[in-house]
Amino acid sequence: MKASPRDQRALLDLAELDSRIRRAEAARANPPHAARVKDLLARRQTLSQELTGLLGARDDLRTEVSRIESDVAVVDARRARDTERLAATSNVKEAQGLESELASLARRKSDLEDAELEVMERLEAAEQAVAVQEELIARTNAEGAELSAAGKAAVEDATRDLEAAGRDRRAVADGIAADLVALYDQLASRNAGAGLLTRNTCGGCHMVLSGTDLGGLRRAEEDEVVMCPECGCILVRTEESGL
Repeated sequence: MKASPRDQRALLDLAELDSRIRRAEAARANPPHAARVKDLLARRQTLSQELTGLLGARDDLRTEVSRIESDVAVVDARRARDTERLAATSNVKEAQGLESELASLARRKSDLEDAELEVMERLEAAEQAVAVQEELIARTNAEGAELSAAGKAAVEDATRDLEAAGRDRRAVADGIAADLVALYDQLASRNAGAGLLTRNTCGGCHMVLSGTDLGGLRRAEEDEVVMCPECGCILVRTEESGL
């Protein structure tokens, strides 16, 4: 195939734009921190499940405190009633019975207060655990929101770059002979498509060419389209090629 040296050199711009397009597509498909955001979502789910258990334990202790307080209220009511009856009775036997019951109620209240204190201490620890867990979830949510926003911005940037590179590519391709672009596109599906020959090295695969291959390139006409014997991309020759 024959093509003007200008068109052949323009293939390097096309290859650079294609590389830019691939980078933009990769950035859009895999925004930064995507893996971390996924980890945070899994961590939030785990923390939320743990929080459910902690809330259940805290609520059970709150129920236990309420039950003990209710029992204390019952004891206090009975003590008040028995104290009134003791003050009003003149029956010795009844008075002894009431005094015995009051002593039993005092012991019962003491036991209930001890139990309430123990449960209250456990409740305080449970509420602390809930607060710590909620703080962990809040921090996880905050980090996830921040990284998600950064990822969204990166996708938007990549999209803009992709659109700009696409426009630039179309403009460059329109200025190159159609048959040369078609050949380049065919090759670009398998390799770099085109590479600059610099100091005996292919810019597409970065392999140093043999003396025999370089001799063939020196004999080729300036407008002849030549291929890299190593990777098969179009070799673009300029003053930098050293031929």
